[in-house]
Amino acid sequence: MNRYYVCIICAMLAVSAMAQEKFELFKYGDMDHWITRRIEESAIIGGNVKYLYELGPEKKIDGNEPYVNQDGCPWGNSNIMAKVVGIVKTNTSVYPEKRNSGKCARLETHIESVKVLGIVNITVLASGSMFLGDIKEPITGTKDGEKALNCGVPFTKRPKAIRYDYKVKASGAQDRIRMTGFSKKSVVKGKDAAIMVCFLQKRTEDAEGNIIAKRIGTAAVKYTASSDWVDGATYEIMYGDITKDSRYVPELMALGTGGYHARNSKGESVMIKETGWADKDETPTHLIVQFTSSIGGAYVGSPGNTLWLDNVGLVY
Repeated sequence: MNRYYVCIICAMLAVSAMAQEKFELFKYGDMDHWITRRIEESAIIGGNVKYLYELGPEKKIDGNEPYVNQDGCPWGNSNIMAKVVGIVKTNTSVYPEKRNSGKCARLETHIESVKVLGIVNITVLASGSMFLGDIKEPITGTKDGEKALNCGVPFTKRPKAIRYDYKVKASGAQDRIRMTGFSKKSVVKGKDAAIMVCFLQKRTEDAEGNIIAKRIGTAAVKYTASSDWVDGATYEIMYGDITKDSRYVPELMALGTGGYHARNSKGESVMIKETGWADKDETPTHLIVQFTSSIGGAYVGSPGNTLWLDNVGLVY
């Protein structure tokens, strides 16, 4: 009988804990509402009409205008308009896709190229990426693309976990490739993986405009195998110095991982310098969340690797 009552009490405590848990979607985190941008590429490369997709209020934007996040949407992605030596070119690697009664996001890795005899010949590998932040358009070259990024948003809460629905299609390739646009294709050893990264940072800016950060909270995961939809996948955010924790994965969680850039008070995009681990009880100033269909950085991955996302938010 005593064992019976203990089980009842444990069950009641578990139900109580679940009742106290609070899940908050990010704005537009339900992935149901998208902006469609209609872009005309330069005549010299065919003058094709291309469409770029952004999370935000349902509407269409017609014209080759640099994009700025709409309606306070905190999400940027890897769909961009580039203008290199006067030639307008686009890349689309994130798409809205129907799911149940709404939509989800599809992030995929593919090869993008533009060839104009005697002027430019660029072939790059582009992975699909969604992140909290924005991109300054137009992109003007492949070498400094990351400097157009503004990664992370102001944030002062202390969530317990990040939660979302996902599906994965792995390319099946044993190794990845690197295609930067101006160098030959090379092989990068190791299977590709879709990843999620969630960092809570305490940032400061020095007199020279450098952004310095201490890491407060960390969650990250990689997916190397195909899977059907997984609903409500939840990953605990670990606070403080986690280097001695058995769940610590340096490849995904080490200080400086990702080489993230952010815009300083002068409007310049600079690399965020993570200089140490903050105390686990510190209050953050910024939150980085990124999903990408390939691991290894810019221009590295396996064509066909795909990650679907839906219902992204934080658990308190």
